[in-house]
Amino acid sequence: MITILDYGSGNLNAIKNIYERLNIPFEFANTKQQIEKADHILLPGVGAFDETISTLQKKNFIDILNKKVLEEKTPILGICVGMQMLADSSEEGKLYGLGWIHGKVKKFDKNLILGKPKLPHLGWNSIEITREYPLFKNINPAVGFYFVHSYYYECADIANVICQTVYGKIFHSAVNRENIYGVQFHPEKSHDNGIELLRNFANL
Repeated sequence: MITILDYGSGNLNAIKNIYERLNIPFEFANTKQQIEKADHILLPGVGAFDETISTLQKKNFIDILNKKVLEEKTPILGICVGMQMLADSSEEGKLYGLGWIHGKVKKFDKNLILGKPKLPHLGWNSIEITREYPLFKNINPAVGFYFVHSYYYECADIANVICQTVYGKIFHSAVNRENIYGVQFHPEKSHDNGIELLRNFANL
């Protein structure tokens, strides 16, 4: 069962459609009790860093997420801002992140980016898989994924980077530590590659 956190941030219907197509059981969760029962957790995210962290705090989700992820080792996948919240902090806001994979979220330097519009990084981009992992099974790196973001994750430990992408500079576009995964791109908008990645997460 995939438990998709419903906290008002993320393209939930697109994720729902993919899991229905794959016949993979899922549910939307907006209570601590639902999170408690989860065996896989998906943390979507569309919006600003502080706003998203604040919503988790207001819903009292932080403690139960720490228990499930850090103690029970429940697999979790953060998407876009959901990935950025795994970091310690972000230049986009003032609040602390979850701190599960050490690093900082930084804003792209427009001076390094050719062409316009420079920000956000919008559209399809190829990827480089830096560590072979089941999450990327049957993924075509040349096709890549669909991105929408102005900030990127900079991991403190390169060993936690499993994918990187070039946009003005090389940035870390997927991270992993033990049962914790994050992707900067939007699998729910990435056609075949996105479907495969969401399938792969369900099979972890």
